Amino acid sequence: MSKVIIETSRLIIREFNLDDLEAVFEFSINEDVTRYTGDAGAIKTREDAKGVIESIWLAEYKKYGYARWALQHKQSGKVIGFCGFKNDDRIQATDLGYRMLPEFWGQGLATEACTACLQYAKQHMALDRILGEVVVQNTNSANVLEKLGFKFVSEYPDLGVTIKRYELWLRQLPSG
Repeated sequence: MSKVIIETSRLIIREFNLDDLEAVFEFSINEDVTRYTGDAGAIKTREDAKGVIESIWLAEYKKYGYARWALQHKQSGKVIGFCGFKNDDRIQATDLGYRMLPEFWGQGLATEACTACLQYAKQHMALDRILGEVVVQNTNSANVLEKLGFKFVSEYPDLGVTIKRYELWLRQLPSG
């Protein structure tokens, strides 16, 4: 069993492990799930999914103590996606990201998972600022970020799409 990070009323948020291979493959090849992500089409095989689990998430747990975490739906027991943080060298910051299978959209699960992750970060992680980035057409994810208290910062072109950047300060930095 993987390390449980947080439990909410409807979700177990835990570290991924190789037993999650089929779930990662399922949500990663779903075009509705990856439509607005920077890595749509990156996972084509189960071996690709295994590579993400091993070389990204498990490696980042060891290096940073966090990465994207599995979202396990309590009622069904199914891993339905991910939520959590990524220390992203490309943007020189830590970002909050999430994905889940379409049959779980529109139930408030993204907000529930992100809220729990942010509360966890405030209590257990040495992070001051979190970014959230969304493709401009992904208004549902932008709405989730705004509901969580993220503030719009900028908009910029990247790989043929326009990205909206939001930020949330978990702690105030000392002045001076």
